[in-house]
Amino acid sequence: MNIQIITVGKLKEKYLTQGINEYLKRLQAYAKVQIIELPDEKAPEVLSQAEMEQVKLKEGERILGKISDDAHVVALAILGKQKTSEQFAAGIEKLMTYGKSKIVFVIGGSLGLGDNVLKRADEEMSFGKLTLPHQLMRLVLVEQVYRAFRIMRGEPYHK
Repeated sequence: MNIQIITVGKLKEKYLTQGINEYLKRLQAYAKVQIIELPDEKAPEVLSQAEMEQVKLKEGERILGKISDDAHVVALAILGKQKTSEQFAAGIEKLMTYGKSKIVFVIGGSLGLGDNVLKRADEEMSFGKLTLPHQLMRLVLVEQVYRAFRIMRGEPYHK
């Protein structure tokens, strides 16, 4: 299983980097996981709606340039479907069973994801209605991917 996490923006916080690296190390036994960081679009603090859409579109073009045609794409979005950890694990297992060897999770920048990325996504997933910083979302996502593999294998961890 090949898993890519495509994310907009640089991760600067050392504590988040340490946590992510720990889960990436643990995941090596289950899957090949790669994080691809893309630059965020430079923009002023205050933007009109049209300017926000333009920023998301440009970031989306960068994201789409990193996604292969055969990948199953999961866009992380507040309005996406919420799942339990068990449902998340079952979804990954189903993809593996039916021949999808590439899963791409996409985390947008501070403005979210553009329509161009959402249209390419095979599914939209939400980790809740709270807005989480995209840097923290990386840590939450890699932990949940690790948890999913532990659940699939019937190994203790998820309780």
